[in-house]
Amino acid sequence: MTALRQAPEWQAARWFNGAPLALADLRGRVVLLHAFQMLCPGCAAHALPQMQRVHRAFPRERLAVVGLHTVFEHHEAQGPAALEAFLHEYRYEFPVGVDAHDAGDPLPRTMRAYAMRGTPTLVLIDAAGRLRQQHFGIQDDLALGAALGSLLAEASAAG
Repeated sequence: MTALRQAPEWQAARWFNGAPLALADLRGRVVLLHAFQMLCPGCAAHALPQMQRVHRAFPRERLAVVGLHTVFEHHEAQGPAALEAFLHEYRYEFPVGVDAHDAGDPLPRTMRAYAMRGTPTLVLIDAAGRLRQQHFGIQDDLALGAALGSLLAEASAAG
């Protein structure tokens, strides 16, 4: 059996829809992190609406939904001002961090730390802060619901 590893800390340069979040702040809750780009078709059509539905459906004291704007292309068009307008227009309520960049590196820090292949990338972190699932691409609603239910039940049992 493979040992579970602690999820790497997020490295966000800025936050929208709330105060800055650290992964350690969410210990005791299951975390659904979705790395996205606002110009990514799969993100805009599926991942972000899915996150909003999950955010509204589950109690926040048990499940934290967090977005991470992980820009690795079209940097000029996806800056913080454009992201702020995008989040406002679509009325996304969950916290969204902007993945930090190192000078000269097109890949953001958190994207690199998690070895993400692109966007959308869905990450599930258990209540103990361990990385439990990482999925590149669109995740089926039913499969996500089953995974969340399992992690929430596990957290309740550990209680």
